[in-house]
Amino acid sequence: MKLHELKPAEGSRKERNRVGRGMGSGNGKTSGRGHKGQGARSGGGVRPGFEGGQMPLFQRLPKRGFTNINRKDYAIVNLERLNSFEDGIEVTPELLLETGVISKLNAGVKVLGNGKLEKKLTVKAHKFSASAKEAIEAAGGKTEVV
Repeated sequence: MKLHELKPAEGSRKERNRVGRGMGSGNGKTSGRGHKGQGARSGGGVRPGFEGGQMPLFQRLPKRGFTNINRKDYAIVNLERLNSFEDGIEVTPELLLETGVISKLNAGVKVLGNGKLEKKLTVKAHKFSASAKEAIEAAGGKTEVV
């Protein structure tokens, strides 16, 4: 095979439809828009979700709850993930981000008590669950709220 013999796969390239180029093209005169009406006019058409005046689906469905605009979303770290650090090290949110334990800081870091901690660590975070605090201190470490 040579460079000049290369061709795209059969059916992968399609010629674009050129409307308004004569009756023989199959899309002449009204250019596939039909006769009159909203869809035939320039700038016409209906918005997404419009159902011809019928009550749209999104308005027919029941609404529940609300979105709290002041919600704080914390990056969550479980105790078992902290075992990857060496004994006696100071674990900060920046270190967690650097090592890939968390992908984003969000509103801060919250340490939860899932798993067992076998290392003596000083953990700095924005929030701790009661069980996490207890487990870190039981392993001989310290907790510090940033």
